[in-house]
Amino acid sequence: MLSANMTEMAYLLASILIILALKGLSSPVTARRGNSFGMIGMAIAIVVTLQLDGVQNYTWILAAIATGGIIGGVAARKVPMTDMPQMVAFMHSLVGLAAVCIAVSAFSNPVAYGIADINGGLKLASRIELFLGTFIGAITFTASLIAFGKLQGVLSGSPLSFKGQHYLNLILGIVMIGSGLIFCVNQSPEAFMLMLVVAMVLGVLLIVPIGGADMPVIVSMLNSYSGWAAAGIGFTLGNNMLIIAGALVGSSGAILSYIMCRAMNRSLFNVLLGGFGTDNSSSAVTGDQVQRPYKSGSADDAAFLLSNARSVIIVPGYGLAVARAQHALKELVEVLQEKGVKVRFAIHPVAGRMPGHMNVLLAEADVPYDIVEEMDEINPEFSDTDVVLVIGANDVVNPAAKNDKTSPIYGMPILEATKAEHILVVKRSMSVGYAGLDNDLFYMDKTMMIFDDAKKACEAMLHAIE
Repeated sequence: MLSANMTEMAYLLASILIILALKGLSSPVTARRGNSFGMIGMAIAIVVTLQLDGVQNYTWILAAIATGGIIGGVAARKVPMTDMPQMVAFMHSLVGLAAVCIAVSAFSNPVAYGIADINGGLKLASRIELFLGTFIGAITFTASLIAFGKLQGVLSGSPLSFKGQHYLNLILGIVMIGSGLIFCVNQSPEAFMLMLVVAMVLGVLLIVPIGGADMPVIVSMLNSYSGWAAAGIGFTLGNNMLIIAGALVGSSGAILSYIMCRAMNRSLFNVLLGGFGTDNSSSAVTGDQVQRPYKSGSADDAAFLLSNARSVIIVPGYGLAVARAQHALKELVEVLQEKGVKVRFAIHPVAGRMPGHMNVLLAEADVPYDIVEEMDEINPEFSDTDVVLVIGANDVVNPAAKNDKTSPIYGMPILEATKAEHILVVKRSMSVGYAGLDNDLFYMDKTMMIFDDAKKACEAMLHAIE
Protein backbone atom coordinates (compact mmCIF):
# COMPACT_ATOMS: atom_id res chain seq x y z
CA MET A 1 0.00 0.00 0.00
CA LEU A 2 1.25 3.46 -0.88
CA SER A 3 1.20 6.23 1.68
CA ALA A 4 -1.26 9.10 1.22
CA ASN A 5 1.53 11.39 0.01
CA MET A 6 2.83 8.80 -2.45
CA THR A 7 -0.70 8.26 -3.78
CA GLU A 8 -1.21 11.97 -4.38
CA MET A 9 2.20 12.24 -6.05
CA ALA A 10 1.32 9.33 -8.35
CA TYR A 11 -2.01 10.98 -9.22
CA LEU A 12 -0.16 14.24 -9.91
CA LEU A 13 2.24 12.42 -12.27
CA ALA A 14 -0.70 10.78 -14.05
CA SER A 15 -2.40 14.18 -14.40
CA ILE A 16 0.73 15.72 -15.91
CA LEU A 17 0.94 12.86 -18.41
CA ILE A 18 -2.69 13.41 -19.43
CA ILE A 19 -2.01 17.13 -19.93
CA LEU A 20 0.95 16.18 -22.14
CA ALA A 21 -1.34 13.74 -23.98
CA LEU A 22 -3.81 16.49 -24.84
CA LYS A 23 -0.98 18.74 -25.95
CA GLY A 24 0.38 15.95 -28.16
CA LEU A 25 -3.01 15.31 -29.73
CA SER A 26 -3.16 18.92 -30.95
CA SER A 27 -0.96 18.00 -33.93
CA PRO A 28 -0.74 14.90 -36.16
CA VAL A 29 3.04 15.07 -35.82
CA THR A 30 2.93 14.49 -32.05
CA ALA A 31 -0.33 12.53 -31.82
CA ARG A 32 1.34 9.12 -31.37
CA ARG A 33 3.47 10.43 -28.53
CA GLY A 34 0.42 12.07 -27.00
CA ASN A 35 -1.48 8.78 -27.06
CA SER A 36 1.44 7.06 -25.36
CA PHE A 37 1.50 9.67 -22.59
CA GLY A 38 -2.24 9.26 -22.10
CA MET A 39 -2.06 5.47 -21.85
CA ILE A 40 0.83 5.60 -19.37
CA GLY A 41 -0.99 8.22 -17.28
CA MET A 42 -4.20 6.18 -17.12
CA ALA A 43 -2.27 2.99 -16.33
CA ILE A 44 -0.62 4.75 -13.36
CA ALA A 45 -3.99 6.08 -12.19
CA ILE A 46 -5.61 2.63 -12.37
CA VAL A 47 -2.79 0.88 -10.49
CA VAL A 48 -2.75 3.55 -7.77
CA THR A 49 -6.54 3.43 -7.39
CA LEU A 50 -6.54 -0.36 -7.02
CA GLN A 51 -4.28 -0.15 -3.98
CA LEU A 52 -6.53 2.27 -2.08
CA ASP A 53 -8.01 1.06 1.22
CA GLY A 54 -11.57 1.44 -0.05
CA VAL A 55 -11.01 -1.14 -2.79
CA GLN A 56 -12.15 -4.53 -1.50
CA ASN A 57 -13.36 -6.95 -4.16
CA TYR A 58 -10.58 -7.38 -6.70
CA THR A 59 -12.31 -10.31 -8.43
CA TRP A 60 -15.14 -8.22 -9.87
CA ILE A 61 -12.85 -5.30 -10.66
CA LEU A 62 -10.28 -7.41 -12.54
CA ALA A 63 -13.06 -9.29 -14.34
CA ALA A 64 -14.55 -5.97 -15.49
CA ILE A 65 -11.14 -4.67 -16.60
CA ALA A 66 -10.44 -7.88 -18.53
CA THR A 67 -13.87 -7.86 -20.18
CA GLY A 68 -13.66 -4.21 -21.15
CA GLY A 69 -10.07 -4.61 -22.33
CA ILE A 70 -10.93 -7.53 -24.58
CA ILE A 71 -13.97 -5.79 -26.06
CA GLY A 72 -12.02 -2.57 -26.56
CA GLY A 73 -9.05 -4.35 -28.12
CA VAL A 74 -11.21 -6.27 -30.57
CA ALA A 75 -13.21 -3.15 -31.47
CA ALA A 76 -10.03 -1.13 -32.03
CA ARG A 77 -8.78 -3.73 -34.52
CA LYS A 78 -12.07 -4.55 -36.21
CA VAL A 79 -13.83 -1.18 -36.50
CA PRO A 80 -12.96 0.44 -39.86
CA MET A 81 -11.95 4.08 -40.11
CA THR A 82 -15.35 4.93 -41.60
CA ASP A 83 -17.03 3.79 -38.38
CA MET A 84 -14.66 5.63 -36.04
CA PRO A 85 -17.00 8.63 -35.45
CA GLN A 86 -19.86 6.43 -34.25
CA MET A 87 -17.43 4.41 -32.15
CA VAL A 88 -16.29 7.64 -30.46
CA ALA A 89 -19.93 8.62 -29.86
CA PHE A 90 -20.64 5.20 -28.37
CA MET A 91 -17.62 5.50 -26.06
CA HIS A 92 -18.95 8.85 -24.87
CA SER A 93 -22.25 7.16 -24.03
CA LEU A 94 -20.39 4.63 -21.85
CA VAL A 95 -18.70 7.45 -19.92
CA GLY A 96 -22.11 9.01 -19.29
CA LEU A 97 -23.58 5.66 -18.25
CA ALA A 98 -20.66 5.04 -15.87
CA ALA A 99 -21.27 8.43 -14.26
CA VAL A 100 -24.96 7.63 -13.81
CA CYS A 101 -24.26 4.17 -12.33
CA ILE A 102 -21.75 5.58 -9.84
CA ALA A 103 -24.18 8.36 -8.88
CA VAL A 104 -27.03 5.90 -8.28
CA SER A 105 -24.71 3.65 -6.28
CA ALA A 106 -23.44 6.55 -4.16
CA PHE A 107 -27.00 7.77 -3.58
CA SER A 108 -28.09 4.28 -2.50
CA ASN A 109 -25.16 3.68 -0.13
CA PRO A 110 -23.39 6.94 0.84
CA VAL A 111 -21.65 5.28 3.79
CA ALA A 112 -19.67 2.99 1.47
CA TYR A 113 -18.42 6.02 -0.46
CA GLY A 114 -17.51 8.00 2.63
CA ILE A 115 -19.92 10.82 1.81
CA ALA A 116 -22.50 10.23 4.56
CA ASP A 117 -23.34 12.71 7.28
CA ILE A 118 -23.78 11.78 10.96
CA ASN A 119 -27.32 10.54 10.26
CA GLY A 120 -26.26 8.25 7.41
CA GLY A 121 -27.61 10.55 4.72
CA LEU A 122 -25.72 12.50 2.10
CA LYS A 123 -23.64 15.54 2.95
CA LEU A 124 -24.88 18.74 1.30
CA ALA A 125 -21.72 19.13 -0.79
CA SER A 126 -22.08 15.52 -1.97
CA ARG A 127 -25.72 16.12 -2.92
CA ILE A 128 -24.70 19.05 -5.11
CA GLU A 129 -21.92 16.99 -6.69
CA LEU A 130 -24.31 14.11 -7.37
CA PHE A 131 -26.87 16.50 -8.81
CA LEU A 132 -24.37 17.87 -11.34
CA GLY A 133 -22.66 14.57 -12.17
CA THR A 134 -25.94 12.68 -12.56
CA PHE A 135 -27.77 14.98 -14.97
CA ILE A 136 -24.67 15.68 -17.07
CA GLY A 137 -23.93 11.94 -17.24
CA ALA A 138 -27.53 11.08 -18.12
CA ILE A 139 -27.69 13.67 -20.90
CA THR A 140 -24.33 12.47 -22.22
CA PHE A 141 -25.52 8.85 -22.21
CA THR A 142 -28.71 9.23 -24.22
CA ALA A 143 -27.45 12.07 -26.44
CA SER A 144 -24.41 9.99 -27.42
CA LEU A 145 -26.61 7.00 -28.25
CA ILE A 146 -28.72 9.16 -30.58
CA ALA A 147 -25.55 10.55 -32.19
CA PHE A 148 -24.30 6.98 -32.62
CA GLY A 149 -27.59 5.98 -34.25
CA LYS A 150 -27.45 8.90 -36.69
CA LEU A 151 -23.84 8.25 -37.63
CA GLN A 152 -24.37 4.49 -37.95
CA GLY A 153 -27.44 4.99 -40.12
CA VAL A 154 -29.75 3.25 -37.66
CA LEU A 155 -31.56 6.59 -37.28
CA SER A 156 -32.15 9.17 -39.98
CA GLY A 157 -29.42 11.76 -40.32
CA SER A 158 -32.02 14.40 -41.18
CA PRO A 159 -33.14 16.87 -38.51
CA LEU A 160 -36.24 15.74 -36.63
CA SER A 161 -38.15 18.69 -35.27
CA PHE A 162 -41.71 19.50 -34.25
CA LYS A 163 -43.68 22.53 -33.21
CA GLY A 164 -42.91 23.72 -29.71
CA GLN A 165 -39.75 21.62 -29.45
CA HIS A 166 -37.63 24.35 -27.89
CA TYR A 167 -40.35 25.17 -25.37
CA LEU A 168 -40.55 21.50 -24.41
CA ASN A 169 -36.79 21.40 -23.94
CA LEU A 170 -37.00 24.51 -21.78
CA ILE A 171 -39.76 23.00 -19.62
CA LEU A 172 -37.84 19.75 -19.21
CA GLY A 173 -34.71 21.69 -18.32
CA ILE A 174 -36.57 23.60 -15.61
CA VAL A 175 -38.10 20.36 -14.26
CA MET A 176 -34.69 18.69 -14.22
CA ILE A 177 -32.95 21.53 -12.42
CA GLY A 178 -35.91 22.05 -10.07
CA SER A 179 -36.06 18.40 -9.04
CA GLY A 180 -32.28 18.41 -8.64
CA LEU A 181 -32.47 21.39 -6.29
CA ILE A 182 -35.23 19.67 -4.29
CA PHE A 183 -32.97 16.63 -3.99
CA CYS A 184 -30.14 18.86 -2.76
CA VAL A 185 -32.42 20.31 -0.07
CA ASN A 186 -34.19 17.23 1.31
CA GLN A 187 -32.52 14.16 -0.33
CA SER A 188 -35.82 13.10 -1.86
CA PRO A 189 -35.41 9.80 -3.77
CA GLU A 190 -38.38 10.73 -5.97
CA ALA A 191 -36.76 14.05 -6.91
CA PHE A 192 -33.47 12.28 -7.68
CA MET A 193 -35.12 9.72 -9.97
CA LEU A 194 -37.24 12.38 -11.68
CA MET A 195 -34.11 14.41 -12.37
CA LEU A 196 -32.40 11.31 -13.80
CA VAL A 197 -35.28 10.31 -16.08
CA VAL A 198 -35.89 13.85 -17.35
CA ALA A 199 -32.17 14.28 -18.07
CA MET A 200 -32.18 11.12 -20.19
CA VAL A 201 -35.22 12.31 -22.14
CA LEU A 202 -33.63 15.72 -22.59
CA GLY A 203 -30.48 14.10 -23.97
CA VAL A 204 -32.56 12.53 -26.75
CA LEU A 205 -34.47 15.71 -27.55
CA LEU A 206 -31.29 17.78 -27.72
CA ILE A 207 -29.79 15.68 -30.51
CA VAL A 208 -32.70 14.57 -32.71
CA PRO A 209 -33.22 18.05 -34.28
CA ILE A 210 -29.58 18.23 -35.37
CA GLY A 211 -28.77 17.30 -38.97
CA GLY A 212 -25.98 15.08 -40.22
CA ALA A 213 -23.83 17.95 -41.49
CA ASP A 214 -23.48 19.23 -37.92
CA MET A 215 -22.41 15.90 -36.42
CA PRO A 216 -18.69 16.77 -36.14
CA VAL A 217 -19.58 19.58 -33.72
CA ILE A 218 -21.90 17.29 -31.78
CA VAL A 219 -19.20 14.63 -31.39
CA SER A 220 -16.80 17.19 -29.93
CA MET A 221 -19.56 18.64 -27.71
CA LEU A 222 -20.43 15.20 -26.34
CA ASN A 223 -16.75 14.72 -25.64
CA SER A 224 -16.92 17.82 -23.48
CA TYR A 225 -20.08 16.58 -21.72
CA SER A 226 -18.42 13.24 -20.91
CA GLY A 227 -15.46 15.05 -19.37
CA TRP A 228 -17.62 17.20 -17.12
CA ALA A 229 -19.63 14.13 -16.09
CA ALA A 230 -16.41 12.37 -15.10
CA ALA A 231 -15.23 15.44 -13.17
CA GLY A 232 -18.51 15.63 -11.28
CA ILE A 233 -18.28 12.01 -10.23
CA GLY A 234 -14.65 12.58 -9.30
CA PHE A 235 -15.85 14.97 -6.62
CA THR A 236 -18.29 12.34 -5.35
CA LEU A 237 -15.55 9.74 -5.12
CA GLY A 238 -13.03 12.21 -3.73
CA ASN A 239 -10.64 11.26 -6.53
CA ASN A 240 -8.44 14.18 -7.57
CA MET A 241 -7.14 12.35 -10.61
CA LEU A 242 -10.66 11.86 -11.99
CA ILE A 243 -11.50 15.50 -11.30
CA ILE A 244 -8.42 16.75 -13.16
CA ALA A 245 -8.78 14.35 -16.10
CA GLY A 246 -12.49 15.09 -16.44
CA ALA A 247 -11.97 18.84 -16.29
CA LEU A 248 -9.24 18.62 -18.93
CA VAL A 249 -11.42 16.60 -21.27
CA GLY A 250 -14.43 18.81 -20.61
CA SER A 251 -12.64 22.09 -21.21
CA SER A 252 -10.68 20.87 -24.25
CA GLY A 253 -13.89 19.47 -25.78
CA ALA A 254 -15.68 22.78 -25.19
CA ILE A 255 -12.83 24.73 -26.81
CA LEU A 256 -12.80 22.36 -29.79
CA SER A 257 -16.57 22.73 -30.13
CA TYR A 258 -16.19 26.50 -30.18
CA ILE A 259 -13.54 26.26 -32.90
CA MET A 260 -15.76 23.89 -34.91
CA CYS A 261 -18.74 26.23 -34.56
CA ARG A 262 -16.68 29.12 -35.87
CA ALA A 263 -15.65 26.93 -38.82
CA MET A 264 -19.35 26.34 -39.60
CA ASN A 265 -20.55 29.84 -38.73
CA ARG A 266 -22.71 28.42 -35.97
CA SER A 267 -23.43 29.63 -32.45
CA LEU A 268 -22.16 27.54 -29.54
CA PHE A 269 -25.17 28.75 -27.55
CA ASN A 270 -27.47 27.14 -30.13
CA VAL A 271 -25.48 23.92 -29.95
CA LEU A 272 -26.08 23.76 -26.22
CA LEU A 273 -29.80 24.30 -26.77
CA GLY A 274 -29.85 21.44 -29.28
CA GLY A 275 -31.34 22.59 -32.52
CA PHE A 276 -28.79 24.60 -34.38
CA GLY A 277 -28.47 24.09 -38.10
CA THR A 278 -32.19 23.47 -38.35
CA ASP A 279 -34.35 25.75 -40.43
CA ASN A 280 -37.73 24.30 -41.26
CA SER A 281 -38.50 27.12 -43.64
CA SER A 282 -35.47 26.55 -45.81
CA SER A 283 -36.03 25.17 -49.23
CA ALA A 284 -32.38 24.40 -49.80
CA VAL A 285 -32.57 20.94 -48.32
CA THR A 286 -33.92 18.72 -50.98
CA GLY A 287 -34.41 15.09 -51.67
CA ASP A 288 -35.68 15.63 -55.23
CA GLN A 289 -33.08 17.26 -57.41
CA VAL A 290 -33.86 19.00 -60.69
CA GLN A 291 -31.79 17.48 -63.48
CA ARG A 292 -29.08 19.92 -64.55
CA PRO A 293 -26.36 19.57 -67.17
CA TYR A 294 -22.88 18.57 -66.01
CA LYS A 295 -19.67 17.30 -67.53
CA SER A 296 -18.42 13.80 -66.83
CA GLY A 297 -15.14 12.19 -67.77
CA SER A 298 -12.98 9.14 -67.24
CA ALA A 299 -10.01 8.42 -65.04
CA ASP A 300 -7.80 8.84 -68.13
CA ASP A 301 -9.12 12.37 -68.66
CA ALA A 302 -8.44 13.19 -65.02
CA ALA A 303 -4.96 11.68 -65.19
CA PHE A 304 -4.11 13.86 -68.20
CA LEU A 305 -5.08 17.04 -66.35
CA LEU A 306 -3.26 16.01 -63.17
CA SER A 307 -0.01 14.95 -64.85
CA ASN A 308 0.16 18.20 -66.86
CA ALA A 309 -0.64 20.46 -63.94
CA ARG A 310 1.84 22.72 -62.21
CA SER A 311 0.02 22.56 -58.88
CA VAL A 312 -2.73 20.31 -57.50
CA ILE A 313 -4.82 20.63 -54.34
CA ILE A 314 -6.66 17.55 -53.08
CA VAL A 315 -9.83 17.98 -50.99
CA PRO A 316 -10.63 14.72 -49.16
CA GLY A 317 -14.03 13.93 -47.66
CA TYR A 318 -15.98 11.14 -46.05
CA GLY A 319 -16.22 9.27 -49.38
CA LEU A 320 -12.47 8.75 -49.22
CA ALA A 321 -12.88 7.03 -45.86
CA VAL A 322 -15.81 4.91 -47.07
CA ALA A 323 -13.78 3.60 -50.01
CA ARG A 324 -10.61 3.21 -47.89
CA ALA A 325 -8.80 4.96 -50.68
CA GLN A 326 -6.16 6.79 -48.64
CA HIS A 327 -3.32 4.41 -49.53
CA ALA A 328 -4.13 4.46 -53.25
CA LEU A 329 -4.36 8.26 -53.08
CA LYS A 330 -0.94 8.47 -51.45
CA GLU A 331 0.57 6.45 -54.30
CA LEU A 332 -1.06 8.81 -56.79
CA VAL A 333 0.41 11.78 -54.94
CA GLU A 334 3.90 10.25 -54.98
CA VAL A 335 3.75 9.67 -58.74
CA LEU A 336 2.60 13.25 -59.34
CA GLN A 337 5.39 14.60 -57.15
CA GLU A 338 7.94 12.56 -59.10
CA LYS A 339 6.69 14.37 -62.21
CA GLY A 340 7.35 17.71 -60.54
CA VAL A 341 3.74 18.52 -59.66
CA LYS A 342 3.24 20.48 -56.44
CA VAL A 343 0.60 18.56 -54.46
CA ARG A 344 -1.10 19.64 -51.25
CA PHE A 345 -4.12 18.53 -49.24
CA ALA A 346 -6.81 20.97 -48.10
CA ILE A 347 -8.54 19.99 -44.85
CA HIS A 348 -11.80 21.58 -43.76
CA PRO A 349 -12.32 21.58 -39.95
CA VAL A 350 -15.58 19.62 -40.25
CA ALA A 351 -14.63 17.27 -43.11
CA GLY A 352 -15.71 13.73 -42.28
CA ARG A 353 -17.87 12.75 -39.34
CA MET A 354 -15.73 13.86 -36.41
CA PRO A 355 -13.06 16.48 -35.66
CA GLY A 356 -9.74 15.60 -37.32
CA HIS A 357 -11.26 12.69 -39.26
CA MET A 358 -9.37 13.46 -42.48
CA ASN A 359 -6.10 14.15 -40.67
CA VAL A 360 -6.27 10.73 -39.02
CA LEU A 361 -7.14 9.09 -42.33
CA LEU A 362 -4.16 10.64 -44.15
CA ALA A 363 -1.83 9.93 -41.23
CA GLU A 364 -2.84 6.27 -41.44
CA ALA A 365 -1.52 6.25 -45.03
CA ASP A 366 1.70 8.05 -43.94
CA VAL A 367 0.94 11.14 -46.00
CA PRO A 368 3.62 13.74 -45.08
CA TYR A 369 2.30 16.27 -42.61
CA ASP A 370 3.96 19.19 -44.38
CA ILE A 371 1.65 18.89 -47.42
CA VAL A 372 -1.52 18.73 -45.33
CA GLU A 373 -2.87 22.26 -44.79
CA GLU A 374 -5.86 23.63 -42.91
CA MET A 375 -8.60 25.74 -44.52
CA ASP A 376 -7.27 29.17 -43.55
CA GLU A 377 -3.79 28.31 -44.81
CA ILE A 378 -4.80 26.83 -48.15
CA ASN A 379 -7.75 29.00 -49.23
CA PRO A 380 -5.61 31.84 -50.66
CA GLU A 381 -3.80 29.25 -52.84
CA PHE A 382 -6.81 27.99 -54.81
CA SER A 383 -6.80 30.92 -57.24
CA ASP A 384 -3.24 29.99 -58.27
CA THR A 385 -3.95 26.26 -58.59
CA ASP A 386 -4.26 24.38 -61.88
CA VAL A 387 -6.33 21.43 -60.68
CA VAL A 388 -8.42 20.75 -57.58
CA LEU A 389 -9.21 17.09 -56.99
CA VAL A 390 -12.26 16.67 -54.75
CA ILE A 391 -12.56 13.10 -53.49
CA GLY A 392 -15.69 12.15 -51.57
CA ALA A 393 -16.28 15.70 -50.29
CA ASN A 394 -19.42 17.72 -50.88
CA ASP A 395 -20.68 20.24 -48.34
CA VAL A 396 -17.22 21.67 -47.50
CA VAL A 397 -16.80 22.91 -51.10
CA ASN A 398 -20.42 23.92 -51.68
CA PRO A 399 -20.56 27.55 -52.96
CA ALA A 400 -24.11 27.85 -51.59
CA ALA A 401 -22.46 28.62 -48.27
CA LYS A 402 -21.34 31.93 -49.81
CA ASN A 403 -23.95 32.61 -52.48
CA ASP A 404 -27.35 31.28 -51.31
CA LYS A 405 -28.88 33.05 -48.33
CA THR A 406 -31.68 30.45 -48.18
CA SER A 407 -29.22 27.59 -47.71
CA PRO A 408 -28.92 26.02 -44.23
CA ILE A 409 -25.12 26.25 -44.56
CA TYR A 410 -25.07 29.90 -45.64
CA GLY A 411 -22.23 31.73 -43.94
CA MET A 412 -20.20 28.57 -43.30
CA PRO A 413 -16.57 29.05 -44.38
CA ILE A 414 -15.73 26.62 -47.20
CA LEU A 415 -12.71 25.49 -49.15
CA GLU A 416 -12.75 27.80 -52.17
CA ALA A 417 -12.25 25.15 -54.83
CA THR A 418 -14.30 27.18 -57.32
CA LYS A 419 -11.33 29.54 -57.80
CA ALA A 420 -9.07 26.87 -59.35
CA GLU A 421 -8.56 26.60 -63.11
CA HIS A 422 -9.89 23.02 -63.32
CA ILE A 423 -11.97 20.99 -60.86
CA LEU A 424 -12.14 17.20 -60.75
CA VAL A 425 -14.78 15.59 -58.53
CA VAL A 426 -14.65 11.88 -57.74
CA LYS A 427 -18.09 10.76 -56.63
CA ARG A 428 -20.26 7.67 -56.95
CA SER A 429 -23.26 9.61 -58.25
CA MET A 430 -24.87 13.04 -58.33
CA SER A 431 -26.63 12.37 -55.03
CA VAL A 432 -26.62 15.08 -52.38
CA GLY A 433 -24.16 15.21 -49.51
CA TYR A 434 -24.71 14.46 -45.84
CA ALA A 435 -26.39 17.83 -45.35
CA GLY A 436 -28.93 16.94 -48.04
CA LEU A 437 -27.91 19.86 -50.28
CA ASP A 438 -27.26 20.05 -54.01
CA ASN A 439 -23.87 21.50 -54.97
CA ASP A 440 -23.48 24.12 -57.73
CA LEU A 441 -19.78 23.26 -57.95
CA PHE A 442 -20.68 20.04 -59.77
CA TYR A 443 -22.39 21.95 -62.60
CA MET A 444 -19.68 24.50 -63.37
CA ASP A 445 -18.14 24.53 -66.86
CA LYS A 446 -14.66 23.86 -65.47
CA THR A 447 -15.79 20.91 -63.36
CA MET A 448 -15.44 17.31 -64.53
CA MET A 449 -17.27 14.56 -62.66
CA ILE A 450 -15.62 11.14 -62.39
CA PHE A 451 -18.28 8.67 -61.27
CA ASP A 452 -16.57 5.81 -59.48
CA ASP A 453 -15.56 4.41 -56.13
CA ALA A 454 -12.79 6.62 -54.74
CA LYS A 455 -10.27 3.80 -54.43
CA LYS A 456 -10.94 2.47 -57.92
CA ALA A 457 -10.73 5.99 -59.34
CA CYS A 458 -7.38 6.67 -57.65
CA GLU A 459 -5.99 3.36 -58.85
CA ALA A 460 -7.23 4.01 -62.41
CA MET A 461 -5.70 7.51 -62.46
CA LEU A 462 -2.44 6.13 -61.07
CA HIS A 463 -2.33 3.43 -63.77
CA ALA A 464 -3.08 5.99 -66.50
CA ILE A 465 -0.30 8.34 -65.34
CA GLU A 466 2.27 5.55 -65.01
